[in-house]
Parts: sequence; structure tokens; C-alpha cells
Amino acid sequence: MLAGIRIVEFEALGPAPFVGMLLADLGAEVIVVHRRGGSPAPGAPMRNQLDRGKRSIALDLKAPEDLAVARALIRNAHGLIEGLRPGVMERLGLGPDEARALNPGLVYGRMTGWGQDGPRARQAGHDLTYLALSGALFYAGLPGAVPVVPPTLLGDIGGGALYLALGMLTGLMQAQQGGKGCVVDAAIVDGTSHMMALLRSMGPGFSTAARGASLLDGPHWSRCYACACGGHIAVQCLEPQFYAAFLDRLGLTGDPLFAAQHDPAQWPRQTARLAGLFAQQDRTHWAALFEGSEACVAPVLSPDEAARDPHMMARGHGQPDGPAPAPRFDGAMRRPGPAPARGEHRAEVLKDLRRKGLL
Repeated sequence: MLAGIRIVEFEALGPAPFVGMLLADLGAEVIVVHRRGGSPAPGAPMRNQLDRGKRSIALDLKAPEDLAVARALIRNAHGLIEGLRPGVMERLGLGPDEARALNPGLVYGRMTGWGQDGPRARQAGHDLTYLALSGALFYAGLPGAVPVVPPTLLGDIGGGALYLALGMLTGLMQAQQGGKGCVVDAAIVDGTSHMMALLRSMGPGFSTAARGASLLDGPHWSRCYACACGGHIAVQCLEPQFYAAFLDRLGLTGDPLFAAQHDPAQWPRQTARLAGLFAQQDRTHWAALFEGSEACVAPVLSPDEAARDPHMMARGHGQPDGPAPAPRFDGAMRRPGPAPARGEHRAEVLKDLRRKGLL
């Protein structure tokens, strides 16, 4: 879908390379500029899964000859991705003003935690701190317990990478229509705050309710339960027909304790009853019991278990090069190329730039 789109990505952590992978999965030509002499984090594989489908060139951006290569890459690109602290690209002479002077139609994508401006713009932070300040962490936990640490997917990918990808694609559409580029400021704190619109749309309870008292984090029908084996089962049967199917599979249809689905005063007793019930059997038993039902119940799988799940396998996930690309178009799934070694494509990238007269 993105064939013909050229992206240059400057090496960074987490959400920025994820955006590059996502665009490469969709067919864009992505060249990642790795740091010359750099190496993966201790214990990390030599080939980064987030680099799949990309080409790699290793550059020392403080060396004039390599800086010239970086500028040539920018002149040849439709879009640029960087995920460094605010001001770093400017100090290298590759900030938005310099880059767009080289290429006025460039879409310059910036991925940060706090954004390019504001009181915290140059302050350190991580996924959890961005979630905390945006309000998205508030409901991550049960009553009486401290908020849990959600997977880094919620902030780095959900509030960060996917918003940058959307911004890049929007900017590319504008550039193709009018030839004018733009700067995309994608901040994790902005994206996670924006995602809170879904919860706020469900009523005032999501802006005023205490944890454990809102629609999705308090009820007995919206939580995880421990099983006899130590595993867990996830339940979220919000709609009445799904709640009825849930009770039916458990043999609780007609039980007066569960008649009032939406009475917060009953939730603690209902939760305690279900907790005792689920604790009597292992996760395999409950997964089999609810298989094929409309009860909205699923086993909580580890990543390795998920890769072996029949549905996930049928959808193409669990392969050595990572999960299948998403989304799909007309039902087809495109498999990207393998992740390159750092600097693997230096010779061919330089040859291509010289052929185009950019070096």
C-alpha cells in the first residue's frame, strides 16, 4: 500500500523504530540510520526485530562525511522519523528547519514522551510516567491496591507510535496533494490523554469515580480471576446478552445474587463468589468451558502461549520474525523482509544516492 514512499529513520528506542517497522510492513522503503560503532543493549539480539523489512546504514553523525550522507538521505526521502530528546537533532544540524531546507516536501516525524514544548519537554520520563500524568494510569489496578505497571504497549505504542504513524500518513497525504511538508509532534502524553476520550465518553463516572467503581474496572463481570493452577481467566461480558451467556456456562442462570448486573453495591459479593468458583479449577478447564461461547471470556496467555494459540497461528502470528503485519488489506497479509544487521546495506545505499546525484 505504501510502495514508492521513502522514509529515513534515525536510530532511537521503542516507539520510533516501531513506526518505521509499521510503515515498512505496509510497503514503504525504510532506511534506518544506525549509530556507527553502536551496539544493541546488553542481552538484546544483534538483529532488532523492529528493523524487519528495512535497510540499514551505520553513520557517525558528528563526522562531516557521514553527515553529508544523512543529508543526502533526507533529500531523497518523503518522510523522516526521529525519537531523540528535543534539541538533539537540531544540535546535529538535522532539525526540521535544516531538513526542510534540503527537502521542502519532507514530513518530519518527531516521537517524544512529553512533546517538543511545555514545562516537561526536556525532562526525562518513561512509559509509566507519561501514563501517570495523562490520567491513563488511574484505572490500572483494583480498589485498595496501587496501580499496576501496564505493558509498555499502552504508552509507547498506543499513545506514541500509532499516533506518530497516523500523523506521518496524514502529512504524506498533504505533501502529495500540495507538495508542502510538515512537522509531526507526536508525544506519548498527548496520545494517551487523547485515548482517554473513549472512557470519558462513557459518562461522568470515568472522570469522578474512584478506582473499582467505574463501569469497566469495578464490576464482577469485568476483571481477571485466579485459577487453581495459578493461571488466570479474563472476563468482560458487558452487554446483557453476553452476561446471560456467561452465567449460563457457569450454571448461575436464575441465581438471585447475580440478577443485578449493574448494581455497584452487589459487585463485591458477586466478585467474591466468582473468585471462589474460578479457584476450584485450572485455567484449561475454564478455557474449554467457555470455548465457542458468547460470554467474552478468554484465558490470560503468556506471549509464548499466545504464539501457539490456534487462532493466533491462523492469523499468522508467532513466526520467527515476529507478529504478522497489521492491518490487512483485502484480506491479504504481506510478509516483510528480515531484520538487517547494523550497517548491512551501506554499500548499496551509497551507490543509490550517487546514482541519483545526491552524493
